[in-house]
Amino acid sequence: MVVRLRLSRFGCKNKPFYRVMAADSRSPRDGKHLEVLGYYNPLPGQDGGKRMGLNFDRVKYWLSVGAQPSDPVERILFRAGVLPPPPMLAMERKGGPRDTRPIDPLSGKFTNPKKPAP
Repeated sequence: MVVRLRLSRFGCKNKPFYRVMAADSRSPRDGKHLEVLGYYNPLPGQDGGKRMGLNFDRVKYWLSVGAQPSDPVERILFRAGVLPPPPMLAMERKGGPRDTRPIDPLSGKFTNPKKPAP
């Protein structure tokens, strides 16, 4: 059984609210889960309320026993400081070769820009 850390969608239409779950990879998105690890609200309230809350001890436990985070959860855990930044590659054009220069995950800019030709 492969355990994934992923988001489960709650909330109304056009007002999503997600829970961070530890679930079997074969179960559906909003289906059976093993444990609720926190929440993520992409649309904070007018009071600028909290956008996410995580139980860091349980997240670290699941990562230590081999759980694989999904891409959105990996970005959330990076913002929370639990994981290192995920590798990012830029594409030159759609379907074309990938640019292998590293990208800063916070700013989205190249860390080593191309040197101009003399």
